[in-house]
Amino acid sequence: MPGVTPRSTQRPPPATRRALLLGALLGLTLPPATLAMSLLALPRPLRPATPPDDFRPPRPDMADRVLVRKAERRLYLLRDGVVLRSYAIALGFQPIGHKRREGDGRTPEGRYRIDWRNPASRFHRALHISYPGPGDRLRARLRGDDPGGAIMVHGTGPDTRRNGDWTAGCIAVDNAEIEQIWSLVADGTPIEILP
Repeated sequence: MPGVTPRSTQRPPPATRRALLLGALLGLTLPPATLAMSLLALPRPLRPATPPDDFRPPRPDMADRVLVRKAERRLYLLRDGVVLRSYAIALGFQPIGHKRREGDGRTPEGRYRIDWRNPASRFHRALHISYPGPGDRLRARLRGDDPGGAIMVHGTGPDTRRNGDWTAGCIAVDNAEIEQIWSLVADGTPIEILP
């Protein structure tokens, strides 16, 4: 038929070509239209989702935000922008940079939440950080890595003489301090970890 390119030589639009390439990298085998729609639904930009700013803790003496400054080795509990408490911390044994994969010894950077707690942790008590987020998982998968997980704010456990950055990627304080943090930070509290 005049003016019609045979189907076998038609090129898909650029967005579909990109989706097919990304799908191939991820090992996905879906029809191009389905794959394109699925990939368009991925979080953008590829970073942890920003927690809503409307979190309110259950008690007025509790923190409404946790801030970690890795370079300072400090964790801050904040309420309405005012520092309630500040703690010296230890980080992962490779503290520079954002966590990329399981076993890299890095502490994540970004915005997450305290989403559950473990009262019987081997490190005394532990508050779980919602790493990995969707962006962390996708970036790791694109590299062929496992993003890791089980990132916590925790105590030192029975050994209170630990020095330097010693965790596998967690944020550690001493056991008396994790007791304070435990009582002042509710599940759902946003935590921001800065370089």
